[in-house]
Amino acid sequence: MASDKEQSPAPAEAEASTSSAPATASNTPEPTSSDPVKARMDRWKALQNRAKKSSATNLQEVYAERRRQAIDPSTTSKLERKKATAEFKLAKAEASEAGEDFERKRAWDWTVEEAERWDRRQEKKRRHVADVAFQDYTQTARKMYKKQMRELAPDVEGYAAEKAKLLKDGSVVETEDGELVVVDRDGAFYADADSLAFVENKPKKEAVDRLVADLRKAEDARMARKRGGEDEDVTYINDKNKNFNQKLARAYGKYTKEIRDSFERGTMI
Repeated sequence: MASDKEQSPAPAEAEASTSSAPATASNTPEPTSSDPVKARMDRWKALQNRAKKSSATNLQEVYAERRRQAIDPSTTSKLERKKATAEFKLAKAEASEAGEDFERKRAWDWTVEEAERWDRRQEKKRRHVADVAFQDYTQTARKMYKKQMRELAPDVEGYAAEKAKLLKDGSVVETEDGELVVVDRDGAFYADADSLAFVENKPKKEAVDRLVADLRKAEDARMARKRGGEDEDVTYINDKNKNFNQKLARAYGKYTKEIRDSFERGTMI
């Protein structure tokens, strides 16, 4: 009997333990996706990953930029020209092996307008190369004038404003054909050999600054040419001949140094 009394409380304890289990489970909430703390942590980790990726990308760009700066642009241009020349020769050889007209095949890739524009450009380039050699000072002055005309930037807006002012203030005359012509009596706009209105003309500050810059550029070029010839013998007739002589000196100067020294000492037989 004593053993029955001792075992009787066991079901009650079991019921109590079973009844208390749900209460304990309900008091500890499981972390869900709607938990704000977990959402903040996920966002923080995403931001950290993004920052790491950005740092790695920036580092790669810095290294790439450093490699680009270490490469000489002239070397890159030289390699590109060699590549283009090799591709041209390869295409020409392939067309020759196939029995095709290479120039005619190349022309298929261009329109008539592009071909004519290219021919005009090549003809202009050929004339320019042929015109480089020194002929006389008149020819040199003509080339300098043509170069200045190519670099000239006319003030179209100022011209249009002056013309509009003339149309407004000038006198309009009707010709026999019924055409209206603006007469510039003092020659301020349509100047001729007898016009003196240019004396009162005041150029803009931008035009004066451009003229001063051109004069300084010419003076700097002249002084640089003069400084370059102060410490050396004048063995050239123009800049192109000077560059050619310098190339010869770099290539063969070490072989002809003894002969030149003998000429200078007067001991050459």
